[in-house]
Amino acid sequence: MTMNLKVLYSEAEIQNKIKELASKMNALYNGEEVTVICVLKGAVMFATDLVKFLDMPVQMEFIRLSSYGSSLTTSGKVNAVDIKLPDLNNKNVLIVEDIVDTGLTAKFLIDFMNMNFHVKSLKFCSLLDKKITRKVDIEPDFYGFEVDDKFVVGYGLDYDGYYRNLPYIGYKEN
Repeated sequence: MTMNLKVLYSEAEIQNKIKELASKMNALYNGEEVTVICVLKGAVMFATDLVKFLDMPVQMEFIRLSSYGSSLTTSGKVNAVDIKLPDLNNKNVLIVEDIVDTGLTAKFLIDFMNMNFHVKSLKFCSLLDKKITRKVDIEPDFYGFEVDDKFVVGYGLDYDGYYRNLPYIGYKEN
């Protein structure tokens, strides 16, 4: 399984952006406890690096959703593989995702949170924001980089389960 990849964002650029995002979150939460919900598998590297720079008590939760399967494009249907969460009522909740493209997963998660909990605050953070492919009117509260319509892999993002381990984000050259 080999793809000819070009570097879109280097490891250093990603780490600098994460520190910048954490700084904004530290200012927003001002020391208040936050429950970070990491959307597996794609956001795991981003979430674990991000929480290292958060200056407040952090609880981490992990959920699994799927909308791609082994395709280069989203199926358009969000599959909740594992979405068990503790009581999040009256908590500050930060959902951490790898990429918002169509926005369907983000909308699904925000709707799920609002239907099941009365949280103190709900924020959505994505490493990548692919506004060009958005199908629903939703924007992340925080995002690292805006990307155009490229298929990206690395730093948690995969193609058919591969390339998550790359320390950078790359894209397939045509």
